Amino acid sequence: MNTNVADAEQTEENAPSSLLIALVIVVIFLHVLLFAYKNLLDPPFESESLSLLLLLLLLSFADNLISKRSDLSISVTTKRPASQVRTSSKEGGRENQEARKDSTSTLRSPSSSVHPNEIEHFSKLSSEWWDEHGEFGLLHSMNKVRIQFIREKLEEVKGYESAFREVHGRSLDPHLNGGEKEGQEEKKTRFLEGLKVLDVGCGGGLLSESLTRLGAKTTGLDASPSNIKIASIHSSKDPELAGGLEYIHSTAEELVRLSDSKGSYDLVLAMEVIEHVKGPGEFLTTLDSLLKPGGHLFLSTISRTNLSWFLTILMAERLLRFVTPGTHTHEQYINPEELVEFVNVQLGWKAGWSTFESREAISLPERIKIETRGTAYLPWKSSWELLGKDSFYPDTKACNYFFWARKPF
Repeated sequence: MNTNVADAEQTEENAPSSLLIALVIVVIFLHVLLFAYKNLLDPPFESESLSLLLLLLLLSFADNLISKRSDLSISVTTKRPASQVRTSSKEGGRENQEARKDSTSTLRSPSSSVHPNEIEHFSKLSSEWWDEHGEFGLLHSMNKVRIQFIREKLEEVKGYESAFREVHGRSLDPHLNGGEKEGQEEKKTRFLEGLKVLDVGCGGGLLSESLTRLGAKTTGLDASPSNIKIASIHSSKDPELAGGLEYIHSTAEELVRLSDSKGSYDLVLAMEVIEHVKGPGEFLTTLDSLLKPGGHLFLSTISRTNLSWFLTILMAERLLRFVTPGTHTHEQYINPEELVEFVNVQLGWKAGWSTFESREAISLPERIKIETRGTAYLPWKSSWELLGKDSFYPDTKACNYFFWARKPF
C-alpha cells in the first residue's frame, strides 16, 4: 500500500501547537517529579528504575495523543536501484526537508535516491565526524551496541553451526573448510578475523574503523567525497588499520556495476542509512547482490510509529535539538515487519532457506535466519542499550531497532 507523502508531510507541518505545549508541560512535570524523588524523598528504588517508569508513562501519553501515521511499504517499481545517503546537519535541515518534498511522492523508487542537498550539507559537516560531543555524538555512543549486536548474532550462528556439526558430522555451511578451533583466544577479541565486510554509508568511518580493529577486511562506502576524505585522513593516523581498511567514494549500485564486488562480501552493513534513501526496495536488492551465499546483512533504522515521531522528530529535533530539524522524514521510516517481509518474499530468502532445508532434510530455527531487535538511547546513562535478552529493559522496536538476516546458501 502507498499513500501520498506530500499530504502526510503537510499534516506533520500542521501539527497542533496545543499538542506541543501539552507534551512540553508533561516533560517538565516528570522532571520535577524525578527531582523531588531523588532529592527530597528517601527513594526505595534506584533513580534509574524510576526514570524508566516515568519515561514509559510519557511515551504512552504521547503515543495516545499523536494520531499521525503513514501506511507505506517497501516496494520495487523501477529497474534502477537506489543508492545510500546518510543525513545529519546543523544547517540546511529545512532545505533537506523541502528537497524530499519536491522529489518524493511515495516510498517507491525515483530515478535516483541521492538527495543533492543532503550530500552538500552533510559534506559541510564532515570535519565534525570525530567530535564525540558534536553533531554525531549519538552515533559515537551507538557504536558500542552496533558491535554488540553484530557479535551476538555471529556468535549465535557459529554456536548453532558447531552444535549442528557435532550432531550431524558435517558443516551446515558448505563453504566452511574447518580449522575453526585454531586461535580461539584471539578470535574472542578479533571475532571478524578473515571476513570481508562492506560498510555502506560509512560517513566518517566510525564503524568502519571498529570493524577493522576487530579483524575484518573492511571497505567503507559513501556518496560524499568529503566524508571519504575525512575518514581516510583519520584512519591514516593509526598504523594498525593499514592494509585492512579502504574507503571508496561511490554508491552500492556503482560498486556492483563497476567492479567484481558482486556476491563477494561476508557481511554487508547499512547503519542509519535506509531511512534516508528514496527507493528502499531497490537499495535492499543491491545489498543482496553484494552478499555472498551464507553472508550476513545488518541494518539499523527507525520504525514508522507515533512513538518514533514523538522521540526522533518532536523531541530530538524540534525541542531538544540533538539533531538538526529536518534531518528525518517520518514517512521514510520503515517498520520491522516490512523489512522482514521484503527480505523473505521479494528477495526470496525464505524460499531459498526452504529449498536448502528440504535438500538437507533439516529444519532451522527462525533466529538462525532472520531477527529484529530494539535499541534505545537512555539519557540518564548517556548511552544506547540493546534491548531484550540480557537487558533489564524489555525489547521494543517501536523506535530504533536492528535488523539481521542471513542469505541462503
